[in-house]
Amino acid sequence: MATNSHYRTDRQCVEGLGTAHEGVGHWWGQRVTAIALVPLTLLFVFPLARNLGSDWEAVRPSYANPFNVIVAALLLIVAFRHLQYGILVVVEDYIHHKPLKTGLLLANIAVCWVLGLTGVYAVARLAFSA
Repeated sequence: MATNSHYRTDRQCVEGLGTAHEGVGHWWGQRVTAIALVPLTLLFVFPLARNLGSDWEAVRPSYANPFNVIVAALLLIVAFRHLQYGILVVVEDYIHHKPLKTGLLLANIAVCWVLGLTGVYAVARLAFSA
């Protein structure tokens, strides 16, 4: 019984597909988020350093600036997405017990989403209270 794979080159059979048939999406996602974190972290640190040790009333005007709020929110979103990718890779590579792996992957998604949204909510609350 002949299949279509006999008429395709080896490269055509595997191009863009890993063992899970998902390609390199996670690898690219982790690299893109890592690169995005560099400028976002630098832009986030300057307002943070200016306000370090200040009380709530002194910090609020700094985060009344929409640029600072957007940078802080983007940093949180990208950082938790990067964390999610990293934990995903570790769980997929080192956990072999199927039910445990499934539970950890679901917990990874839930925890990263909850922490990320909580951080964005905190930044928004700070921004809109100014």
